[in-house]
Amino acid sequence: MALQKLQFKPGIVRDTTDYTNEGGWFDCDKIRFRMGLPETIGGWTRLTTSTMLGTCRSIHEWTTLSGNLFIGAGTNQKFYVVEGDAPHDITPIRKTTTGTATFSATSGSAIVNVTDTNNGVFLGDFVTFSNAVSLGGQITAVVLNQEYTVTEIVDGDNYHITVTATADGSDSGNGGGSTVASYQLNIGLDTVAVGSGWGAGPWSRGAWNSSADVGIPGANLRLWSQDNFGEDLIANVRSGGIYYWDSSAGVSGNRMVNITDLPGGSSVPVVCNQILVSERDRHVIAFGANPEFDQYGNATLVQDPLSIRFSSQESVTDWATTPTNTAGGLRIGTGSFIVGAVQTKQQVVVFTDISVYTMQFIGPPFTFGLTEVSSNISIAGENAAVSTGDVVYWMGNGTFYLYNGSVVQIPCTIREYVFSDINTNQMAKVTAATNTSFSEIWWFYPSSESTTNDKYAVYNYDMNIWYYGNLSRTAWSDNVRGGLPIAASPDGYLYFQETGMNDGSNNPPSPLSAYVESSTVDIGEGDRFMFAHRLLPDITFRNSTGNPTATFSIKARNYPGESFSNTSSNSVVSSQTVPVQLFTDEYFIRVRGRAVALRIESNQVNTAWRLGSPRLDLRPDGRR
Repeated sequence: MALQKLQFKPGIVRDTTDYTNEGGWFDCDKIRFRMGLPETIGGWTRLTTSTMLGTCRSIHEWTTLSGNLFIGAGTNQKFYVVEGDAPHDITPIRKTTTGTATFSATSGSAIVNVTDTNNGVFLGDFVTFSNAVSLGGQITAVVLNQEYTVTEIVDGDNYHITVTATADGSDSGNGGGSTVASYQLNIGLDTVAVGSGWGAGPWSRGAWNSSADVGIPGANLRLWSQDNFGEDLIANVRSGGIYYWDSSAGVSGNRMVNITDLPGGSSVPVVCNQILVSERDRHVIAFGANPEFDQYGNATLVQDPLSIRFSSQESVTDWATTPTNTAGGLRIGTGSFIVGAVQTKQQVVVFTDISVYTMQFIGPPFTFGLTEVSSNISIAGENAAVSTGDVVYWMGNGTFYLYNGSVVQIPCTIREYVFSDINTNQMAKVTAATNTSFSEIWWFYPSSESTTNDKYAVYNYDMNIWYYGNLSRTAWSDNVRGGLPIAASPDGYLYFQETGMNDGSNNPPSPLSAYVESSTVDIGEGDRFMFAHRLLPDITFRNSTGNPTATFSIKARNYPGESFSNTSSNSVVSSQTVPVQLFTDEYFIRVRGRAVALRIESNQVNTAWRLGSPRLDLRPDGRR
């Protein structure tokens, strides 16, 4: 018998057939490649001890001069600052009324009607009451004076809340004439609203002579952008205002405020789609903002989706263009709207729906210059691009790109696999992330059967290979506390990534289910049958505890188009880790076919592994 070493090319290839990819890997989940060999990814543990309301799609970490570490987290319902392991609600107040809000209750019901003229609330909005007095019975001042969710809109002046007590016949008051109602920023959509019809969506997309789906204008996904300005936080809600949070005031009762309300605010944009702070020159830049003046030279509050505004250097409040400051504005000449912008070490890369520009600081009198570097490109959404060093990577509509001085499509061996299984109506949810410890770019995206991010694709730029898997993450920040990435999950928690070996979403932690499967291998040109007699595993259970186990499977078939009809599996168990790692030395099998594939999988807590070069005992068997 002859021992054949099973060595496969690194990376996953899905855009060819299994048979064509002989000598490579074909399928995986929660696997990466290092030194050309597959291994399990790291696990995750909870950072926050309580959940945040809504889906978080933006996180940003920064440290104050005194060493306080904060994380800003924007969801579709609220905005939080995380200090330690606790999220604190700092959602800005949209409107405050004093002495106009009154209450009415019905005996036997916990539903209370609130009357407040022109309140502007949406269903699901949050409002906090103070200074209200008892309605006379069970609906006391303590019951009323707290935060509530709007459960029903009656009309423009009336809405319902559900309180924490049931009214009785004595609850006939109205809460008094001194009630203060603090209305938080209106909540946003967690899912893109979609309409359909003839001619909807981009040209040539979908089947001929069929209706298409398209996002409804004005029903956009709630997205936040944020950056720190020194010790403090600046945040923008897409198609909304720019807000400021002073970290020196602490987290208790300290909400974000609109920059227009800060002392010295001058010509501050009232609406934009994204903000960032330029690192080298310290300007606050707003994309898709209302211009300072319209075409007639009049001040305007109308949003221009191609307009770029920037504050004066070292200022968050001075946006008025004068001869003595560096504030100003630019307008992009191509495209319909600015999708997003990404900062690199040397410049800001700006994306419209059809083009890519670079924005560089050039100094007075123009401050910034714009250069178009590519046209006829696409980007999936505001969060679909990310930079590492001076290279920007992003997901487009049907392909992946990078910018390193010029725009290039990245050759992708899983392109068809990803884009044939992506929910195109929810592309705005795509989240790009760097995992620089492993030279990886991750894209989390919603699969065709999901409305939230449930899958990921990874590009390893050092090895120029791709792999993928299943994991629900909606925001990501790389190399923060202790060098660990932080990610947001749809379950409302923030997680430390690449730590431990388990799925820390549960308590106790559950196993990190992982596998990798090869394409088939045959003898010669596949014209002979082979008989596999035994397998000699080669694996390291790196840092695993207990008796870690991985299952090796040899799968055989006769023709490329048929299913595997003959499979033999056995567990490889580590029995010693020091001074020399020992594990199952061999196991005997009986598998016969023209071609065989190798699969390694694990589903056990505290288990991590890296594959080596297993050997398979093969011999020609039977007829050609």
